[in-house]
Amino acid sequence: MFPREYRGVAFVVGLFLVVQVGALALVPEFAESGYQAVENPENPANSVLYVVAIVAMTGLMLAAFRYDFDGAIRLLIVGVSAWLSWYVFSALVSPLAAAVPAVAVAVGLLVHPEWYVIDTAGVLMGAGAAGLFGISFGLLPALILLAVLAVYDAVSVYGTEHMLSLAEGVMDLNIPVVLVIPLSLSYSLLDGESASEEASGVGEEAETDEEPDSGHDSDTTDGSDAAEPAEAGDRDAFFIGLGDAVIPTVLIASAATFSPAADLAVPLLGVNLPALLAMVGTLAGLLVLMRWVIRGRAHAGLPLLNGGAIGGYLIGSVVAGVPLIEALGLAGIL
Repeated sequence: MFPREYRGVAFVVGLFLVVQVGALALVPEFAESGYQAVENPENPANSVLYVVAIVAMTGLMLAAFRYDFDGAIRLLIVGVSAWLSWYVFSALVSPLAAAVPAVAVAVGLLVHPEWYVIDTAGVLMGAGAAGLFGISFGLLPALILLAVLAVYDAVSVYGTEHMLSLAEGVMDLNIPVVLVIPLSLSYSLLDGESASEEASGVGEEAETDEEPDSGHDSDTTDGSDAAEPAEAGDRDAFFIGLGDAVIPTVLIASAATFSPAADLAVPLLGVNLPALLAMVGTLAGLLVLMRWVIRGRAHAGLPLLNGGAIGGYLIGSVVAGVPLIEALGLAGIL
């Protein structure tokens, strides 16, 4: 039997796959329903505005934690969870009927925020957010977004380290800003203090790192980096920021929507070779990241994850016969 850390890695990969496949399944429904968030998805300025929004939200959350408005942040994230869940469920049932499970997600997070409730909400949020942004960001804006956020993640983790402060607040709220990866069936997030050693979530959510808390030893990845990594055998859980699953998936969904590559005719999914290899590249980056985390090394997640997604996307485009200039979204500019 594999060590429990490797079972945890398998669980992380499974969660990423659910987010990716879920986003691809939602893309056609979202596009048909007119959920595109911007008028011109090919405008690179969309990426800049989104990054500015991330920085502003990070500052707002840090200020909220500083002045003891933690409860307001928790309610905000729970509300966003319900909203994004509604988008997901509305692709399956009528908008009115979709409100019922969406409200149930919010109630579950407020009443019983156990790890499986948080992960369920996180997967719904991740697939919904990636699908919505995937149809709203053309190829060039999506590539710019991933490149800029990879740099931002590295700077915030290795340079300014301001995400350490953010983690101290976020990890205690038990909200789907991070995905919780238990390493045993008996693990409970609610049995002790917040289980956190470091976490970092990038994207609409947050990007965080935190030092070990008594009660649960853990390692987290996603823009992850730990100041004092736990020994492999002592961990009760891994934590990976939801943004690490969402941001690379934006490119996957964008490739499925805007790439001229031929569709692979996969049942229920609108997927082409660039999108498929972007998935493979993301998962390859995830495996490298988790290998480092298991060894007790902490690292920013998005440079590896986004780099894998971009590399896989470009290889898939070339193999599919898409000219590189077109794959980069520059054909209409140059």
